[in-house]
Amino acid sequence: MDRTARTSRARTALTALATASIFAGLLVTTTGPAAADKGAATEAPKPTVVLVHGAFADSTSWNDVIRKLRHDRYPVVAVANPLRSLSGDSTYLKDVLAGIDGPIVLAGHSYGGSVISNAATGNENVKALVYLAAFLPDKGESAADLSGKFPGSTLGDALRPVPTTNADGSQANDLYIHNDKFRHQFAADVPRDKTDLMAVTQRPITDAALAESAAEPAWKTIPSWVLVATQDLNIPPAAQEFMAQRAHAHTSKVRASHAVSVSKPGKVTEVIEDAAHSVR
Repeated sequence: MDRTARTSRARTALTALATASIFAGLLVTTTGPAAADKGAATEAPKPTVVLVHGAFADSTSWNDVIRKLRHDRYPVVAVANPLRSLSGDSTYLKDVLAGIDGPIVLAGHSYGGSVISNAATGNENVKALVYLAAFLPDKGESAADLSGKFPGSTLGDALRPVPTTNADGSQANDLYIHNDKFRHQFAADVPRDKTDLMAVTQRPITDAALAESAAEPAWKTIPSWVLVATQDLNIPPAAQEFMAQRAHAHTSKVRASHAVSVSKPGKVTEVIEDAAHSVR
């Protein structure tokens, strides 16, 4: 075979090899991911966690809980609870919930428990209720009724009433915790530099809101989780346990003050995510 023929055959072989390599590469590119996707499980969307603070606090009381939930890829909404009246606060929360698509885990702290109980009734998107050192009132009960049902609350002696005028012109009292009593009463297990700020930024609640009777509660039809704070001086632990048992709630306890979302954000997040795992 002459030199020209050998060169031609070599070029033909190299061309064929290159063509085969390119085809193989295209085959991997077009079929590889599809084959991988076919066998991969698709993670279901997580429910939105809606957090409702109670009296003498604001939405920043959830900050550490929010960080942990977001780290675990949960959508989160922290509601600014007006703390004006139980019916009005519940209506406001209903409007917030109506703007959220998909399943919801609704969590309330303290008086926020009364608000979520009212607001979730009849809302098919709310799949779980979480009560964190919170009230679970039955129809006709008030937060004031329940906090006095068992001994242990020292809140009354720590309150400072300030006269206020409601939007409709009626008179009421805004209730604050005295700054010098705030840490002991509300957040004894939180560092003092933080409780000093919490005392100054506390949101007052009207006496009418604490005395207003609840409507038909959602915990009668929606699965509930309760975290009892065993060192709570606002809502006696015995009252928290009574309400949890009555609601047939999934119940756990933590050694914590009333400000459990601030002092024990890990435990609070754990309870919320337990409830979220039940959502299908």
